[in-house]
Amino acid sequence: MEAMNLFNKKEQIKGIIESLLFIAEKPISTKILLTILNISESHLKEIIFELMEEYKLRNSGIIIIKIEDSYQMVTNPEYAEWIKIFQKIHTHNKLSEQALETLAIIAYRQPITKAEIEKIRGINSDYAIKSLIEKKLIKIVGKKELPGRPFLYGTTKEFLKLFGISSLNELPGLTDFQKINAA
Repeated sequence: MEAMNLFNKKEQIKGIIESLLFIAEKPISTKILLTILNISESHLKEIIFELMEEYKLRNSGIIIIKIEDSYQMVTNPEYAEWIKIFQKIHTHNKLSEQALETLAIIAYRQPITKAEIEKIRGINSDYAIKSLIEKKLIKIVGKKELPGRPFLYGTTKEFLKLFGISSLNELPGLTDFQKINAA
């Protein structure tokens, strides 16, 4: 029975270490782990070594690395190729509030110039437009017949795919937004 309690205690400590390393943005020092866990340094090192070996044996997507006197949970470099693919896809989902606002204006008012966007928003939109172009959600669709021939912006097929629509006609009407905001 005593051996079982020791095993369960060790597994619990492993779980605590994993949780702490998972949520930490930076490596956690041995000193901090010892303070939190209230165990000996040799016991801590033994448990972390076991965790590192377990991850290695099952070819885990995450690993624990030692950096000087600290530990950090990181992704396994063997899976870097898939992580890069995910990051490319995931960046489309990360739009700032300014970029979303700019994208909505372009979607509903296209083709539209940068000056027209900025008149609606009331602020400079350089960064938002640049970000949306990089994410391939908008593109230059022409030039307006005005002095200086400013670029006209419109949405892309990537925009349609991201929002799960096949044409701009499927965008909710502006009156739908007003109803939602009033609720």
